[in-house]
Amino acid sequence: MAVQMPLGGFLFVHRLVRTCTSSQRHVRQRDILVQLIKSRSVFRTFSSGSVKCNENDREDSDPSHLSTKLTSKQALLARRRRPLSPLERISSLLPQDALSPEVMQLREQNQQEAEEGTNTQVSEENGHPETLTGDETTPKKAESDDHHASDTVMEPSTSERWIPATLPGESLLSFGEMIIAEYYKKGRVEFKKMFQLQKGTRLQSSWGFIWHDNIVSKPSGQVLKTSLGVPILIRRASLEDYVLHMKRAPAIAYPKDAGIMLMMMDVTEGDCVLESGSGSGGMSLFLSRAVGSKGRVLSVEVREDHLKRAMLNYQRWRTSWSLRRGEEWPDNVQFHKADLSTASSLLAGQGFNAIALDLVNPHLVLHTVIPHLHPGGVCAVYLANITQVVDLLDGIRCLALPLLCECILEAPIRHWLVAPALQKDGQYCTRKPTVLVEDHSEEEEETEEQTDKELTTDEQPAFGIIPYIARPHPVQLSHTAFLVKLRKRVQ
Repeated sequence: MAVQMPLGGFLFVHRLVRTCTSSQRHVRQRDILVQLIKSRSVFRTFSSGSVKCNENDREDSDPSHLSTKLTSKQALLARRRRPLSPLERISSLLPQDALSPEVMQLREQNQQEAEEGTNTQVSEENGHPETLTGDETTPKKAESDDHHASDTVMEPSTSERWIPATLPGESLLSFGEMIIAEYYKKGRVEFKKMFQLQKGTRLQSSWGFIWHDNIVSKPSGQVLKTSLGVPILIRRASLEDYVLHMKRAPAIAYPKDAGIMLMMMDVTEGDCVLESGSGSGGMSLFLSRAVGSKGRVLSVEVREDHLKRAMLNYQRWRTSWSLRRGEEWPDNVQFHKADLSTASSLLAGQGFNAIALDLVNPHLVLHTVIPHLHPGGVCAVYLANITQVVDLLDGIRCLALPLLCECILEAPIRHWLVAPALQKDGQYCTRKPTVLVEDHSEEEEETEEQTDKELTTDEQPAFGIIPYIARPHPVQLSHTAFLVKLRKRVQ
């Protein structure tokens, strides 16, 4: 019994010692595991482009964390880390003798870029680096603002900043003007819109938006980027643009037809012109500019809603013009609601140098308007269908009016696409010289090498090297109207 007691106590003490030793070993292993997890998170954060540093001075003084701190050189190398391409992976496994000159040149360029990156200095304050390269000078707080890029308009680049008016007579854009916004893609107009500059509003499109306040005080022809980074050309609306994009009531007389009608009537400054069928006011604007401040245009319309639309479009253009040029557009158009077939009192005592008719049945008003046309003057008629032309000529024959039909014409316009020929990789095609004599293979090789060198440089290719492709535009303007020229003669 005396022998068993010391043996039992010895076993108890031995078990107690083993328990204490294993618990201490478990604590040490846990500390090592925690340190490994921390260092691993540091490397992960660093490889994604941001350096994670210790926040407490106590952790900085801990020697176990000194090994996880990365130098500025390592930070730059890790920041420039990118996935390797298949060509780089294969070339790294092959000896240098088996590599082609192009691969060697690519490898040398990558090495030079890596060496240049290591020379860049890293500024650190309290273990928090704010800048990593010379281009990235914005703190981390600015990086968080990039997530709201879709809610704010992108700031224009250096070339898009405000440019003062330097040419004589040049004026900057202002509120109230009519503006055209265009987006070109591969030489084609993908987006075109006319709008009036207003304070606090924005230009909305599928390619993003631009605030009107960012357009004001800039010259016409400026290229601004939308909130999505799409370049939009901003320019003033011409009279042709305004007529094509203004709000309409009936169909308009297209500018191509209006120009021919003005040439038919030979309208000059100071003339007095009668227009029947105001419509949306397009022809009224062209006549107003042709007669000038000394002339006068009498525009008659049967429908009141068409007349209101024509007057509104006319006044809106006059307002935009005065803001653009600093002078008033001549107020030389008088709008009246009347039917010319019965309103002979409206024309009493008046004479006109020319008459423009845009009516469904113009032959019904000829007996009223022709007596007020100067001898030798021209009456230009705008008709949509050829059957209307037949009715017009038949009405002139039946009424025995002193009119001579000089011509009946249609003005088609065919748009074309002319662009330099491109390869599938986006490079310019080259003209191959024609061989007229015997074999000149060496000269051909020299010329091809010369053209290849010229095309590989950043400069534009020389004149005559690039071939061009010309073909009709896929979208064409179809038939618009028939134009009839009637001249008054003396019986």
